[in-house]
Amino acid sequence: MKRLLSNVIPSAIAMVLMLQLSIVSLGAQAEPKPKKPGWPIPVHDSTNYSKLLIDRLEYAWGDEEDTVNWEGQYWYGGDTNRLYIEGEGEDVVSGGEGGEIETLDVLYSRMVAPFWDLQMGAGYQSEYGPGPDKERGFAVFGIQGLAPYWFEIDANLRLSDDGDTSADLEAEYDWLLTQRTILQGRFETAYSANDVPEFGIGKGITNAKFGLRLRYEFRREFAPYIGVSWNKYLGDTADLREAESEDTDHSAVVAGIRMWF
Repeated sequence: MKRLLSNVIPSAIAMVLMLQLSIVSLGAQAEPKPKKPGWPIPVHDSTNYSKLLIDRLEYAWGDEEDTVNWEGQYWYGGDTNRLYIEGEGEDVVSGGEGGEIETLDVLYSRMVAPFWDLQMGAGYQSEYGPGPDKERGFAVFGIQGLAPYWFEIDANLRLSDDGDTSADLEAEYDWLLTQRTILQGRFETAYSANDVPEFGIGKGITNAKFGLRLRYEFRREFAPYIGVSWNKYLGDTADLREAESEDTDHSAVVAGIRMWF
């Protein structure tokens, strides 16, 4: 027994000492190093930014008339909360008169998932000349983000001040032919739950619009482009246009500039 104790006790003492040294060593490694004075924090989560994007500023040579088309957005905020001001419209410069502000929206946007924002706010639409100007307002609820395979999606549900309900969808995809040459495909459609004859809108799917634009980015912020677009009116909306002796489809060659600041 004495021989056993004489062998076990020193071994146990040695194990305890080794365990204590290991704990001390781990504690020294886990202890954070003091921060050097003047070093900034690695991520500025509270910083706000802004961006003005003119996605389309173009001249369109159409079948019956030429137009200047525009679409853009401005946003201000951080990664989670932002304010968006975005709009789209056209002005007839040859072969007719008038034009329209198709949408002009002011939206609060909140990120709810990586690459996806929920939005809500107010919208405005106007058509002017020839004849009396027409306008209406909306409550807008939407979602905007980047779908799988890098499709940019912007979808909105709109409730007008007259109680009319509609929805619109816009999707874009960029093919990188080179580091600076990009072919953009574009699709738009809309749906109306009501007949709105004063705006030439019938119940159901109103139209399908396709576009291809080839741009060259001299700088990331400045890219001229050329392309084509085609818009087909459908269903009751096409019937309303035919009754007014208006075309139910429209194609155009376009040239313009995309830029952001």
